[in-house]
Amino acid sequence: MQQPNFPFDIRDVEEHDNEELSKYFLGVGKANIQVGPKKYLLISEYKNEAANIYNMPVRSDDIFIVTYPRSGTTWTQEIVWLLASDLDYYTAANTPLQARSVFIEFSMIMHKEFLDKMKKVHAGKEENLKALDVVSTPGTVQVATMPSPRIIKTHLPMTLLPPTLLDTCKVVYVARDPRDVAVSFYHLTSSFQSFNFTGDFKTYWGLFVKDLMYWSPFFDHLKEAWEMRHHPNMMFLFYEELTQNLSATVKRVAEFLGKEYTAEQFDELCTHLKFDNFKKNPSVGIDNLKELGIMAQKGEFIRKGKSGGWRDYFDEDMTREAEEWIDKNLKDTDMRFPAV
Repeated sequence: MQQPNFPFDIRDVEEHDNEELSKYFLGVGKANIQVGPKKYLLISEYKNEAANIYNMPVRSDDIFIVTYPRSGTTWTQEIVWLLASDLDYYTAANTPLQARSVFIEFSMIMHKEFLDKMKKVHAGKEENLKALDVVSTPGTVQVATMPSPRIIKTHLPMTLLPPTLLDTCKVVYVARDPRDVAVSFYHLTSSFQSFNFTGDFKTYWGLFVKDLMYWSPFFDHLKEAWEMRHHPNMMFLFYEELTQNLSATVKRVAEFLGKEYTAEQFDELCTHLKFDNFKKNPSVGIDNLKELGIMAQKGEFIRKGKSGGWRDYFDEDMTREAEEWIDKNLKDTDMRFPAV
């Protein structure tokens, strides 16, 4: 099925795969679709916004942060927002990052079945119901009212974003070793009740390498951006660059955005962004989602911020499978993940 004003087919996931997904993702159930020739796996609510996102008006001073989930997105949002906003720490501390940098397809995660369930849970609690309305408002509606410069977050691949994007505004793309991505995404989808993954990590990894994970195929997502990395409006970063040399990487982002700051200002910014400080920063957390029951109270949105932690989760067979899978997918490209 093709949506009006949207060039890609949207189809239901094949029944066998849908059964497997619904077995482990109890929150999403069978509400799964695949989009375009690469079969990007998304939640069916995406159909309502596909054309709106693809055709959204883009401003010349917009900055899009594009990542596969759990690749350092939130960290990058805070970096970019502060650099673009003249290091306005006061506003950053007093305005949630979710409002400063809208996640354009978040309403997809708030799929109808889950949203109806949440509204019943909060029946009679007007403030909570208003909060649910806010988080389920389509991202294109939210960003249309944002003042410039807009910092817009998305996990959609480049092909599903406005085709004029790179020729109009700047894009920061962040990639991360898929083994660390899988571990972090496993914890998130186990805590996010709209996904509610109930299997163990080995099961999760098995779905991940079969591209049966939301926003997958993982490597197609990365390769689309990698092929555009030489465009003057594209900055392609590896998460490992942030963990290994935060200061140098932040300065590169500043240069890309055309921003100049003193050495002292960069030192202050990097202290603010140091992961231990960042993790404790309430404005970048999602406590509001925990209060609404969208995320489990015990869940951690910002976890450890380290590279190479996957080794604590992979047995020998999984490690060998991962190496073969990565090598196979990178053999026709010069993209390589930084060693950690």
